[in-house]
Amino acid sequence: MGIVTALVRSTFLVNAVYAESAREHGLTAQQGQLLCVLMAQPYGMGELGAMLRLAKSSLTGLVDRTERNGLVQRAADPRDTRAVRVALTPRGAALVEGFYAETCRRIEGLADGLDAAERGTLAALLGRVLRDNEVPAVFREPEGGPATRRT
Repeated sequence: MGIVTALVRSTFLVNAVYAESAREHGLTAQQGQLLCVLMAQPYGMGELGAMLRLAKSSLTGLVDRTERNGLVQRAADPRDTRAVRVALTPRGAALVEGFYAETCRRIEGLADGLDAAERGTLAALLGRVLRDNEVPAVFREPEGGPATRRT
């Protein structure tokens, strides 16, 4: 299998797992991504748009829907009164912890057929592709650093 096919098919695989986990937590995949980004800290709308690679109108709709569900809240940016920052609500923080842990478990399970050295090589190569393409950190590293589970 070539690199293009492997990367595209792996994207579909990870997206399917992510969407299934989100659905089981009452979220859309995009809401799950938003909540995972906000786990680190509140962000301004411009920052979120860049991280999630969403147009302003799409991001506004996503934040509106997630806010109506009581998972995020907007607050005035103390540095710029014209801007708002989006943060998790206590309900959103509780929900995203479970969603995040379950999603990590499922995605890590995709590599169960690899031994520790193969997992390390795969992680290093994918990490390099992501760094070379300046992909924003939209999903934090699981607690304890890179996955070290052995098969």
